This record gives sequence, C-alpha cells and structure tokens, in this order.
Amino acid sequence: MQQIIDDQTEPWGIKVSIVEVKDVEIPQQMQRAMARQAEAEREKRAKIIHAEGEFQASQQLAQAAEVINLNPVTIQLRYLQTLTEIGAEKNTTVVFPLPIDLIGQMMGTGASNGRTPAGPSRTPAAPAPSLSPERATGDD
Repeated sequence: MQQIIDDQTEPWGIKVSIVEVKDVEIPQQMQRAMARQAEAEREKRAKIIHAEGEFQASQQLAQAAEVINLNPVTIQLRYLQTLTEIGAEKNTTVVFPLPIDLIGQMMGTGASNGRTPAGPSRTPAAPAPSLSPERATGDD
C-alpha cells in the first residue's frame, strides 16, 4: 500500500507518512464466504483437538490394560471403586451382582458344618408336557 501511494505522490514531491482507513465495505457475499471459511477453520481445530484427546485416552487405556494383565485382581478393585463412585453421586440403589460360584461356595460351606441351608426344600419340577402339532390344533 505504501508503494502505491508513493508512486502516485512522488511526482508532486509529496511524501505521505500516515494513511488511516476508517470504513471499508465488504460485499455481503464476501462476508458470508469469510464467515464460512472461519467456521470451517474452527471446526477443523475442534476435530484435531478431539482426535488428540481420543489418542491420549487410548494410550492410557492401553497402559491400564497392561497393569490389569499383570494382576487380574485389579479389575475387581476397579469394579468396586466404580460402584462406590456411583453410590456417592446420588442417593441410589446399586444392584450388586454376585457370581453364582460364590453363592455356591457359601451354600456348600453351610452344608459342610452340618447345617442345612435355610429355606424351603425344593423338589425337581416335572417336565412340561410337549404339544404335538395334532394336539396344538385341536384335531384328534
């Protein structure tokens, strides 16, 4: 811009040292194009930041998997910690699943001391009668 002004004023012996631009009008179509370009740039940066976060999270998960692989009890401790966090957030009821093997061991321990497990005795139920296609239709 300085060069253009100097080229025009040099023949007259005038040196312009300061130029102030007060109002520049940009056509609406150009403004929209610039806005779209700025929006695309912001979306690009947001996607890059998101991808970097996902990459870091995957690296941390891989490290956690290595720790769990070295000592399998850590997964159970993490499970219990998660249950504690859930319970601390709100006044909630947490359904705590117990493995059938654990219940079986507890029941087996009770029977080995000479005591029988509390509760009604169960007898095996009779198998349900199967319906043949003739009986199902009602045609005999």
